[in-house]
Amino acid sequence: MTEIIRINAESPEVEKLRVAADIIRAGGLVAFPTETVYGLGADATDAAAAKKIYAAKGRPSDNPLIIHIAAPEDAERYAHTCELYYSLARAFMPGPITVILPKKDTIPDSVTGGLDSVAVRCPSHPIASALISAAGVAIAAPSANLSGSPSPTEAQHVIADLSGRVDMIIDGGECDIGLESTIVKIDGDSLTLLRPGAVTYDALLCVCENVSIAPAVTEQLGENERPLSPGMKYRHYAPKAPLILLDGNDADIIAYMKRAQKTENCAIICYDEDANELSADRLITIGAKNDLNAQANALFGALRKVNSFDADVIYAHLPPKEGIGLALYNRMIRAAAHTIKKV
Repeated sequence: MTEIIRINAESPEVEKLRVAADIIRAGGLVAFPTETVYGLGADATDAAAAKKIYAAKGRPSDNPLIIHIAAPEDAERYAHTCELYYSLARAFMPGPITVILPKKDTIPDSVTGGLDSVAVRCPSHPIASALISAAGVAIAAPSANLSGSPSPTEAQHVIADLSGRVDMIIDGGECDIGLESTIVKIDGDSLTLLRPGAVTYDALLCVCENVSIAPAVTEQLGENERPLSPGMKYRHYAPKAPLILLDGNDADIIAYMKRAQKTENCAIICYDEDANELSADRLITIGAKNDLNAQANALFGALRKVNSFDADVIYAHLPPKEGIGLALYNRMIRAAAHTIKKV
């Protein structure tokens, strides 16, 4: 049985958090909210607990987990830090950034997918922060969903995917950002952006002048390539029906969507402005065209809602690659299995 508890995100109840922390320390699994998406947490120093995460999610064992810490300096217990790490910490922590560092022996290989590095994040969400502090140990936590399905941004998404598979689900309301954290890898005085998020490429340049974007951010990882961070290799976020991203000017995309609504059993994910020109049947809007933050917040909910339409195909705009748009692009091309149609 999965226990579901409600915790006030503005003022987390200490007694409830102690119960959740006890589960973590005993080797159990607790799903909890962060500012990005809900995470499925276990003791990051417990190899057996980490394996429970993979089993509950149906996650490939070579897909590394992120460990969550209460304060940036806590990374010293689990990883070898450096000056650039602390520069990133001063700029962005607590917050939606994950830094890959050489791991220490306190973190078992089952957490890192066999890699000699570990992904470290210090979340800003009050419940996540208080839970980590109460547990007294780093919490390994990927997104709290079945592997491959859209990441959860509210407790009901977690309940739908993981009820009966985990010990506890903490309902802390909706997540603020709605896309997983930015992931960067440090190499000397340079950074490689492995997964874009709310901490954008331009923001990273304000801290480090040498930032490159890994090819896997926008392209498919090769079959024999090993993922250096979560979300690089496997199909993610996918709705049940095939998703096709439309690339072209707005007028041509709207014309294509109109024709598709008349001739195909399709669903549409579009901007708010598009709704006036399209049929309301099996239509989901995710925010204004120029409001990329609203689109980021609404995306995963839309990818879940669209499953209720029983469509044969789903069409959506191909996002831009500027600012947080790069994170939207990254998530949507994975949801679409890199299927882009020029119109």
